[in-house]
Amino acid sequence: MRVHWFAPLLSIFVPVFSFSYAQSVKITPLGSHAGELCANDRALLFEDPSGVRILYDAGRTVAGGTDSRLGDVHVVLLSHAHGDHIGDLKAAGLNAGTCAKPETVSAAPNSNTAEIAAAKNSVVVVSNTMTAFLRRKIQNIRGADTLACPTAGLSRETTVPRHSPCVANLQLGGKRTIKFSGAANGVQIALVQADHSNDAPRSLLTDPERTNLAPDNLNAYVGHANGYVIVFTNGLRAYLSGDTAIMGDMKTIFSGFYKVNLAVMNMGAFAMQSDESAFAVNELIQPNAVIPSHVNEAATRDGKVNPGTKTRQFMDLVKGRPVHVPLSAKMMEFNGDAKCLARC
Repeated sequence: MRVHWFAPLLSIFVPVFSFSYAQSVKITPLGSHAGELCANDRALLFEDPSGVRILYDAGRTVAGGTDSRLGDVHVVLLSHAHGDHIGDLKAAGLNAGTCAKPETVSAAPNSNTAEIAAAKNSVVVVSNTMTAFLRRKIQNIRGADTLACPTAGLSRETTVPRHSPCVANLQLGGKRTIKFSGAANGVQIALVQADHSNDAPRSLLTDPERTNLAPDNLNAYVGHANGYVIVFTNGLRAYLSGDTAIMGDMKTIFSGFYKVNLAVMNMGAFAMQSDESAFAVNELIQPNAVIPSHVNEAATRDGKVNPGTKTRQFMDLVKGRPVHVPLSAKMMEFNGDAKCLARC
């Protein structure tokens, strides 16, 4: 009789376990060296349970639009146009150079971000001024105008996949919904404040602007920097900080209004460091889980965090919630409460 009871119970429980994983958001870091967190690493690839795939800050570690790790990229996000985020350079190849000094090649004059969006027919969701800048870059690559994305309804819904790239500009506080064709629900993307400069390097400019700015050693201002809040269809609410300083929005807007439960926190070389970032997590945002990013160091060796690094310091300072280190090509899976279900 025990055998007869066990078999039905097994048939009930196994599908439930599979369903929970089917509803997870997959997050894959696309860094310079497989299994490590390295100096140039910025890029994260998100996959919603509905099938929508979102690339955030391609930077210098993705090898352009032909990078074999990309697959479909339905949406491209860019926090600001500094070279290490927009990608004035791109990876020379997987595992090229060292973790501390990855090998790169030029992506000028169009940028790694524009190259990927053009190759993948992506929806480019960025701030207004950066929309105009990237729109022309994509046009230069394709030889055809980059159109505004069609939208519908109160949620400004855009359906993917698309047959050509398009631009979907946002102002601070605005949001759009990206819906996979045939899916019941879409992924909501909101543009939020980041306290940081935002200028494009002269290598990505054309003349006469490039020549005009050179005597004063200036780059081109391309609007405000920003972060993002993404609400996935399984309920996960992810805050992507971009490069920012500590600010009151972290508590009142990101935590209070958006109620984010996963925070991707950037730590720059000369901007917010591990102690400021940990304070923001512990006292202001208070998410359920954290992913450190933009650490500007060879943070790991053989997948283990090196002692004496600011990544290690950040992990020690964050209290009451797990810190998941984004090791390149190691896909993590999160449920709607930001609990990591696999490979963390």
